[in-house]
Amino acid sequence: MTRPFHLVDVFGTDPLTGNPLAVIVDAEGLSGEDMQRMANWLDFAETTFLLQPDDTAADYRVRIFTRERELPFAGHPTLGSAHTWLEVGGQPKQDGVVVQQCGVGLVTIRRNDDRLSFAAPELLRGGAPDEADLMRVADLLRIDRGAIVDASWADNGPGWLAVMLESADAVLAVEPVCPPAGSERLNVGVVGPHRPGGVASFEVRAIISPGHGSLLEDPVTGSLNASVGQWLFASGRATGSYVAAQGTRLGRTGRIHVSQDDAGQVWVAGATRTLFRGSVQG
Repeated sequence: MTRPFHLVDVFGTDPLTGNPLAVIVDAEGLSGEDMQRMANWLDFAETTFLLQPDDTAADYRVRIFTRERELPFAGHPTLGSAHTWLEVGGQPKQDGVVVQQCGVGLVTIRRNDDRLSFAAPELLRGGAPDEADLMRVADLLRIDRGAIVDASWADNGPGWLAVMLESADAVLAVEPVCPPAGSERLNVGVVGPHRPGGVASFEVRAIISPGHGSLLEDPVTGSLNASVGQWLFASGRATGSYVAAQGTRLGRTGRIHVSQDDAGQVWVAGATRTLFRGSVQG
């Protein structure tokens, strides 16, 4: 059996500048173990598998896998999966709105001009981290504890802990250190404001310590920007809408458009482009 797949660039300003996503279009019949093996072999930050929904309110169902585990939700896989589902002929039940079923439930995706946007899901964990957590973050980032201006749990699935530094320059200067094998997993979002008048209001980095003696930086991260957006709007650091930049240290030009509507819902938007198409054999 052959299964179509698409490689989608998400959040980039141009082709090959965002975060790549592999989307397996027809995943019926694959086990979770099959999906995990494929995701590990493909070696992208995430790989998604499109399935028929079992919730009548949803247009499609998606399972999202990193190289080593399944996630209940992730942002750039949500936009890339919706983009692919529409591209292969998916017809949403509501005009202009796609409803995705995933591990956190139903996620609404809107089509706005040349971008898709998803509704930020409710946090699984929020609030202030304790001092021990902040010391772990400071050690991981190799910064003084006093350099952390503010912090909050921002977990909508992947487990993010967000920290605010004084500036975008401070964010870009961070040189994280690989922790020893056996350390507890830690996913850190690092945020700092740009000077007014630039192409972005905030600089964002996603530093991931999986806990087995390795260190990763995700190029552009929708889930993190969704929960950071909720934090920034709630704290008054942002109002209305803003653009975040991510991937700068990795040579990417990710741009994430974050807004809050009159009802208080936070939306995360970005460009999506299919760059490669093919088929999975067997």
